Amino acid sequence: MTTNPVSDASFDEDVLKSDTPVVVDFWAEWCGPCKMIGPSLEKISDELGQQVKVVKLNIDDNPKTPAAYGVRGIPTLMVFKDGQVHAQKIGALPETQLKQWIESSI
Repeated sequence: MTTNPVSDASFDEDVLKSDTPVVVDFWAEWCGPCKMIGPSLEKISDELGQQVKVVKLNIDDNPKTPAAYGVRGIPTLMVFKDGQVHAQKIGALPETQLKQWIESSI
């Protein structure tokens, strides 16, 4: 299982109505720190498998959702549970800290 792209159009179905917790990575192609954490998120997604879904939302292509959730800087990571924001982290973290944060948030 790897990270999947979501869009403004699919956000409701893919994230808010998900049966499992979802980590949303708000990112952009031009963002260096976003690219740095990308491989770590892929690995964490594979390791945590069915416990959590990891998705990516490109803020340039999908401006509505980041605006609705007050995303001001990227990368911003949000954990959604039962359609609500459960946890939020802004900025790049080392892989071990990312995984610990995700595990403690789900």
